[in-house]
Amino acid sequence: MASEFGESDFVDRDYQAGRKVPPGAAPNPATLHRPPTREELDSRVTETQQKLAELKQAQEALERERAALEEARRRQTECQTGREEMIQNLTRGLGVLTEGEFAARRDAEQMNKTLAGLNDALGKVQAIREETWTQDNYQVELTRALTTIENARMEWNSARLKWPVLSGPTADGAPGTDARKLTPLEAFLATQNFGGLCRLGLALTWPLATIALLAALALLVVLLRR
Repeated sequence: MASEFGESDFVDRDYQAGRKVPPGAAPNPATLHRPPTREELDSRVTETQQKLAELKQAQEALERERAALEEARRRQTECQTGREEMIQNLTRGLGVLTEGEFAARRDAEQMNKTLAGLNDALGKVQAIREETWTQDNYQVELTRALTTIENARMEWNSARLKWPVLSGPTADGAPGTDARKLTPLEAFLATQNFGGLCRLGLALTWPLATIALLAALALLVVLLRR
């Protein structure tokens, strides 16, 4: 067969030998060490660019997946933190309000008792009728009226100790002396009548009075012996 190249044409014998290798046959060892052609380089560049584009798309997909996972983790953390916070706040709120409700019920019961006592004392004081007293029962009715008034005063003082709102400002707008909180001793003295205060004073002063009396007697004896 005649050659397709002329005698003056440059022919790459190695390339031609490689082209003549039938399919499935082993390539010529001489063609394995030749430099790549321009077409092969262009093909490799195209393949590399395609692989880079695929890798970039895969990276973007992984970035989106990572962002979605981080958002899910943040929301889960926020859910757990909010749940614990609300459980703590609601438990504390229920405890505080339950205690407040119990205290309010207790105060309401005590206030009802105080109201009943004040109403009873008011009714008894209003029932005093001096115009019905006579010469014969004057002393008895006067003693009874004073006792009723003293009991009403004790009821009033007890109510003021329980409910400081009763010790408000005076009628002229100036703060009253009862507006301040009473000490335990003042509270005790406020509930005592005149007779009780006299007995208390005697109980506190009789030791000093006894010592003074004994000293006076001793001085008198000494003077008499002289």
